[in-house]
Formats: sequence, structure tokens, C-alpha cells
Amino acid sequence: MLRRRLTSLLLRSPCSSSVASSYHQQQHHLLLPTHAEKPPALNLLRLFTSLAGTDGDRPFIAFVLGGPGSGKGTQCSRIASDFGFSHVSAGDLLRNEISSGTDQGEWILEIIREGRIVPSEITVELVRKAIESSTAKRVLIDGFPRCEENRIAFEKITGTEPDLVLFFDCPEDEMVKRLLSRNQGRVDDNIETIKKRLKCSRV
Repeated sequence: MLRRRLTSLLLRSPCSSSVASSYHQQQHHLLLPTHAEKPPALNLLRLFTSLAGTDGDRPFIAFVLGGPGSGKGTQCSRIASDFGFSHVSAGDLLRNEISSGTDQGEWILEIIREGRIVPSEITVELVRKAIESSTAKRVLIDGFPRCEENRIAFEKITGTEPDLVLFFDCPEDEMVKRLLSRNQGRVDDNIETIKKRLKCSRV
């Protein structure tokens, strides 16, 4: 597959994620300012308006990575509103599948309860269907990929690669505090499962 030039943004500090690191080894990346420096809104505006075009019928795709509770969902909602992106949340897609009451949904629920990563093929198919059902030319994929296997499966199944990778680097103690206080009723927002999820995010 011909690899396009890709830009990745690291928010706050360089990350140790294997998925993000694999992109950094082969593509250009930018470090956005910290909170003490100039706000990154202007940088994002320039980046999205300059890069978020279209490639034929294919939408502009941005992976949004970071540990659980790092702020991915909150920032995706803002980016979607400000820059006209469709916000595809891998976590929401999996929770919707669980709510459907299907056998696959029950299986996904058990995996999430244990803090494990759902098999790549299942998540990729849900993401692919969400992208295809949207008319947006710019898509944020929130919380995916979570591992290198996810990334490989996405590129194999969809036949495409992301144009942009955003990574939110947040201290682990802050993520735990946010997850335990957000009160959204998620089955995986308990201390034991959170520890497993954080361990997976560091792999």
C-alpha cells in the first residue's frame, strides 16, 4: 500500500504509545504548546483547514488517541463542532452494540468488563460502517486504534490510512481521577478495570 504523508500532533508531551510511536517513526509530527504557552487553537485551525481536504470519494480521517480519561471525547466534540468533522467514537459504537442485546454484544460486554481490548475485526467493522454511513468529508475516529494490531486491521479491512493522528498525553493519576468521577454508568469505570485499561494503553 502506498503510504501517504501523515501529520501527528502530540498534545502536552511526547507519548510512549506503541501505536502513536509507529506513526512518528515514518511521518512528520508537531508538538503543540502546553497550557503555559500559546493556546494550540490557531495551530489546529491552520492544520485542519490546510490538510482536511478530500481524496476523491474518500473522507479525511483523523485517529484520536490517548489513555482512558485523557479528554479524547470532550475535545473531539469541540473539534467536530468547530471544524465540521463527523465524530466516530469506537467506545460508543461498542456500547451501542452491547445495548442491541445480540450475542456479539454480550461477548463484547464481557471483554470490556475485564478491561481487555475487543478483537480488531469487530471494532474495525463497526468503525467502517459508521464512516460509510456518514456524509461528512472529515472524520474523527475517537479511541481507535488501541494497539498495533488494531491499526493493521484497519488498514487491511478499509484499504486506507489516517491522514492525521492526535495523541492526548495525560498523567495517569489525573486520568484515574476523571474516570472515577465522571458518573456515566459505564461498566468499565471501576478501579480494577481502569488499571487494566491503563495497562493496555501503555502496551
